[in-house]
Amino acid sequence: MFILDTDHVSLWLRGHLQVKEKVAKSTQNVCLTIITVQELFNGWVGRLNDTTDAALMIERYESLWQTIEFVRQFPVLKFDIAADDYYVRTLIENAHLRKKRLRQDLRIAAIALSQNATIVTRNQRDFGQVPGLKIVDWSS
Repeated sequence: MFILDTDHVSLWLRGHLQVKEKVAKSTQNVCLTIITVQELFNGWVGRLNDTTDAALMIERYESLWQTIEFVRQFPVLKFDIAADDYYVRTLIENAHLRKKRLRQDLRIAAIALSQNATIVTRNQRDFGQVPGLKIVDWSS
């Protein structure tokens, strides 16, 4: 199972060819996390609330609609008790991770570890610090 990180979802939404091709080839095994859905919608809330120009508002709502349509194509994994166990254990066992601002990434990693899944991301720097996490980059 492959979990698309928010950066790869953003690439897909912007039409990145390699990401789109690899997602298309793996649709049976590709999913998102509730954390990525949260990050996507948090971004839209800020952009929409700051928009006063009518044409830009229409454009942004159209982009939000495309984001919703994208999310609907994939199973969305929950942050459940198993993921929380991995999350707490990772933070407790790795003091250096607690000091960094990686909470959202660590939640995605915890879901992946609890599902024995691979994270699809360009963010090797942060995800690479999580012991036992499988990572792949489909952007190149």
